[in-house]
Amino acid sequence: MMHLKQLLNQGKLRRHKTSKKEIGNLLELVKRDIKDAKVKGLSADRKFVTAYNAVLQLATILLYCKGYKPEGAGHHFTVFQAMKEIMGKDYYDLADYFDSCRAKRNITDYDYAGGISGLEAVELIKEAEGFLEIILNWLKKNYPRK
Repeated sequence: MMHLKQLLNQGKLRRHKTSKKEIGNLLELVKRDIKDAKVKGLSADRKFVTAYNAVLQLATILLYCKGYKPEGAGHHFTVFQAMKEIMGKDYYDLADYFDSCRAKRNITDYDYAGGISGLEAVELIKEAEGFLEIILNWLKKNYPRK
């Protein structure tokens, strides 16, 4: 696990001051993506990618609240690495799962279509919904004004 200061020193993070409006905008984006990921007729690939974006934005909220923003190549990976430090050991498996989804998302967005099963899409949508609740509770506990 990389510490936030290490990621900052490596240029993978930069300092960032967030606002209630910015966090609110990201939460609205997450809710839209979870809703859109459930649209009937959408391919499993697109459902998965849309749900993935929701979990990426939720993990980004953690970083923003801690005063950082990801930067440069590989910033999705950085976000999930930072999530581990911010949320603690209880969330390592979830961060690893999201990072494995990052790799699948890259394949389906850049390499070929049809690589995601319907079950994988449904699973990630369910995880996104659960992670939204986790982040809302985390915000209430740690940043009640955001």
